[in-house]
Amino acid sequence: MGGNKVSLQKSQPPPQAMLNINLSHLIDDAKCYESVRQIRWGGSVCCAKCNSVKVIKRGKDETQPERQRYQCKTCNAHFDDLTDTIFAGHHQPLKMWLLCLYLMGLNLSNQQIAKELELDKDVVQDMTTQLREGIEQRKPTVELSGIVECDEVYVTVGHKGNPEAVKKRVGRGDVIGSKGFGAGGRLRKKSPLFSV
Repeated sequence: MGGNKVSLQKSQPPPQAMLNINLSHLIDDAKCYESVRQIRWGGSVCCAKCNSVKVIKRGKDETQPERQRYQCKTCNAHFDDLTDTIFAGHHQPLKMWLLCLYLMGLNLSNQQIAKELELDKDVVQDMTTQLREGIEQRKPTVELSGIVECDEVYVTVGHKGNPEAVKKRVGRGDVIGSKGFGAGGRLRKKSPLFSV
């Protein structure tokens, strides 16, 4: 087998390349505005004041060229893509708001969001607060119908209104042995309580 020897020396790993991607450069302003239009109006634009669908386009915004302006032919109101939304009237561009909303959905802290978006943490705090409040205001009310299932709920009730019930001693049959509470630890059986 001759003189073929393989050297098993440990080689130095290549230096770790730090991948630093600025998220705000990955999102296009036009796509952001198109997304807002689709979510807000679906297929047809309606007036922000009177909800009429008789609307004409009135050019673009000078500072944000992807932001479309409109005029209602019914009430003559002027509005744009962001009128009466939580994104209106702020200095941050729409893509920063959408990125902030996306990062909130990933459950990142305000400090992490500020670092990712390269914004001041106080600015991000204001943005996330406004987004949360806007979501809460638009949340539909829940109405239950049909068959509704729920698990049992145990509530420990004090003696208020019925002090005699507290004075009664619970019989041995109503006591449950409990693990983790020590030798003398006992839990009392409780009746499930349900109210609508």
